Amino acid sequence: MFERTSTTERFARSVIAAVVAVATLVLAANAGPARADGRQTDQVTQVKQVGRG
Repeated sequence: MFERTSTTERFARSVIAAVVAVATLVLAANAGPARADGRQTDQVTQVKQVGRG
């Protein structure tokens, strides 16, 4: 049969899970869209032209 885990072991697992969760969120927040290369798409050009008129 399974042995009961100690309080310290459960606490350690919880802390590890929390650290992994925070690291995942930080990495996901830093994964933004790629930088623009200076070219505009047709849709952006159309929106700019409509905005001027």
